[in-house]
Amino acid sequence: MSSQPARVDSICVYCGSSNEADPEFLSSAYTVGAEIAGAGLRFVYGGGGVGLMGASARGAHDGGGRVLGIIPDFLLGREQPFEDVETIVVHSMHERKMMMFERADAFVVLPGGIGTLEEVVELLSWQRLGLHAKPVVFYNPRGFWDPLFELFHHTIREKLSPAAFANAWRSVDTVEALVPAVLEMSEDLGAGPNGRALSGLT
Repeated sequence: MSSQPARVDSICVYCGSSNEADPEFLSSAYTVGAEIAGAGLRFVYGGGGVGLMGASARGAHDGGGRVLGIIPDFLLGREQPFEDVETIVVHSMHERKMMMFERADAFVVLPGGIGTLEEVVELLSWQRLGLHAKPVVFYNPRGFWDPLFELFHHTIREKLSPAAFANAWRSVDTVEALVPAVLEMSEDLGAGPNGRALSGLT
């Protein structure tokens, strides 16, 4: 793979933490981590060792990548941190999300539940408000995220979101397309290192 633009050094991955997820999703998550590591990018995630979260971190670690986990102390038992990688323990979900944002230059969204939805909607809201210009790319196997995309487009049709909101994210159907899509979106956005700071929100 060609070298990535200097403006992208790390990718934050949002995804589910359930071990009961489709084995295909778990396997793909592992490959996502390996792809990010193989591209020479740091892998930033929520710090857990379970579900797609743990699978993707193991893929990045096994691929020789730099891995950073960020987890709140009250989830240490439930999400079982992956002890072989650097992990920062914080005190709240708000602190976790802000640190994940600050330590990443781009974001990849894998299948997940309500927690993943909460994270990505907040991220897109910040982008909509002009608070950052970091790429957001969904991995959409079997059309997993299609209902969410339809809701986004519904808000546009109802004139509750501007037409430009449709450009706030990209979606790919294969793991191999994720990193190239992130780098291409980064070029299109022209974001400098870490995009734009969230001044006033930290």
